[in-house]
This record gives sequence, C-alpha cells and structure tokens, in this order.
Amino acid sequence: MRIPASTALIAALILTTAPVQAQTYDPAYPVCIQVYSRHGSHIDCSFTSLPQCAATASGRAAQCYTNPYYGGARTTGGPNARRQRGTY
Repeated sequence: MRIPASTALIAALILTTAPVQAQTYDPAYPVCIQVYSRHGSHIDCSFTSLPQCAATASGRAAQCYTNPYYGGARTTGGPNARRQRGTY
C-alpha cells in the first residue's frame, strides 16, 4: 500500500509544479523596454541609454525605464568620492 500512495503523491507533485520562467532583467544593461501587445507584454533589457530605447519604442505601445537590477553602475572610491566618518 505504501508504493501506490507514494507514486500518487509524486505524480501529484509533478503535475502541480509551475513551469520555470527565464530571468527578465539582464543586469548588464541599464535600460529596459516593456512592449505591450494583444497577447500580453514582454520586457527586453538590452539598451545602453534611454534615447536608444526611446527610438526603439517610438510608434509602438511600449515604455522605457531604468533597469532596477543593473549591476554596472557601482561607484568606486575615486578622488571626488564622499567618505563617511566613522563613529568612535
């Protein structure tokens, strides 16, 4: 009786799992576009500037925005960088 019960449990788990979605935001690019259509919308993060994205979005049902997961805009401690004072 254990084998049919465990087989049924495994089958139920397999059939109820949702398909895996691909990562939407590419952290290598600072600007994304969301294009709307009758069948839904999709996001493409492959733009290096807002004007480049705006040229692509022109005449379409789309909007451009900054990538919230962009990883390239990290500031390093250059000569004009502000430093925080430590508390003693």
